[in-house]
Amino acid sequence: MIKPFAVLPLVFLLHNAAADQAEMTYERVNLSVSAEQQVDNDTLVAVMSAQQEGNDPSRLAKEVNQRIQQAVGRAKENPDIRVQTLGYQTSPVYRKEALAGWRVRQSIRLESQESAALSKLIGELQQELGVDSISYAISPERRKQSEDLLISEAIARFKQRAQMVSSEIGHPGYRLVEMNVNTTGHSPRPLQVRAMAMEAQASAPTFEAGSQRVEVKIHGTIELKP
Repeated sequence: MIKPFAVLPLVFLLHNAAADQAEMTYERVNLSVSAEQQVDNDTLVAVMSAQQEGNDPSRLAKEVNQRIQQAVGRAKENPDIRVQTLGYQTSPVYRKEALAGWRVRQSIRLESQESAALSKLIGELQQELGVDSISYAISPERRKQSEDLLISEAIARFKQRAQMVSSEIGHPGYRLVEMNVNTTGHSPRPLQVRAMAMEAQASAPTFEAGSQRVEVKIHGTIELKP
C-alpha cells in the first residue's frame, strides 16, 4: 500500500521547476538591430529565347533546337560566360476556338561578370533569338564578403544596445539567450527588353550595372543579470 506522503516529493519538484522557469524568463528583453550597405552589381544576366509557330510540331522543334544549340555553342566559346538551357514548351495555338497550329519555345540563361563580353554576345545572338529580360545581380562571392562584414557590424550594434538596455534598467549586465541572423538582398527589377530576333544588324546593347542594398538583421533575446 502506497503511503499518502509518498507523492509529496514529486509535487515539490514540480513546483520548484515551475518556479525556476518563471524566474528564468522573468527579465528577458527582445532586441532587433540591422546593418546595411549599397553593393555594386557585378554580374550581368540575360534570358533569351527561340520561338517558332506552324503546323508541324516536329519541324518546329527541330528549328528551335538548332537555334538554341548554336547559341549555346557560341556562348561556350567564351569561358567567362555561363550558359544554361531553361524550359522547353510546346503549346497549341487557337484562333476563334479552333486549333490553328503549334508554338514551340525554349530559353537560355546567360550570365557573366564580364558585362562587355556578354553585351556583345547578346547583340550577336539577337539575330536568331529574342531577348526576354536583362538584369544585373551581385555575384555569390561579393555578396558573401559584404554579408560577413555586415554581420560583424550588426553583432557589435546588438551587443552595444543590449548593454545599454541593461544599464538603463539598472542591471550590471546580461546574458544572451537566443540570436537569429537573417540576410536579405533587394535585387533591381529586370530590364524588360522587347524581342528583336532576326534583325540583320542588331547592335550590342549598353547597360549600367548600378547597385543594390544588402542588409543583415539580427533578432535576439537577452536575460538581464540580477
